[in-house]
Amino acid sequence: MTEPTTGDVVWLTQAKYDELEAELDHLRGPGRAEVVQRVSDARDEGDLKENGGYHAAREELGKIDGRIEQLVDMLRRAQVGEPPADDGMVEPGMWVTINLVDHDLRQEFLFGSREMADEGTTVFSPQSPLGQAINGKHRGDTVEYEANPGKRVKAEILEAVPYSS
Repeated sequence: MTEPTTGDVVWLTQAKYDELEAELDHLRGPGRAEVVQRVSDARDEGDLKENGGYHAAREELGKIDGRIEQLVDMLRRAQVGEPPADDGMVEPGMWVTINLVDHDLRQEFLFGSREMADEGTTVFSPQSPLGQAINGKHRGDTVEYEANPGKRVKAEILEAVPYSS
């Protein structure tokens, strides 16, 4: 197995890594076994063409298998670390507030990976154009990045504090 490159890394705290690992263990064990049993029970009912329970259970099994693959890949690529220091520097694991200068628009987001965030949280990865521009910068810095081909955007970093879910 090859080591992930920096662009492939999923940044996680130890707590989030442990949470995802527990989810994987559950899905691989009792979670998947329960759905496999439902598929088997529905199959025993007879005609599969018109068996809604069978088709629903098969679809759920497919979703579980997809999530297992996703978790295995994510945990393989994970770089686990402590939350970053509260020093105003933008790095994965920070809650960042920027002002889009030309639009006078304030935006808040988690800088890191979607897996670190609660549902509904806006996330920008270090690999995104904005992420590449702000990574390693400090509160008060202004950066410029290409949002769309030919469209440059200027952003001022207003705040960067450790994220807590």
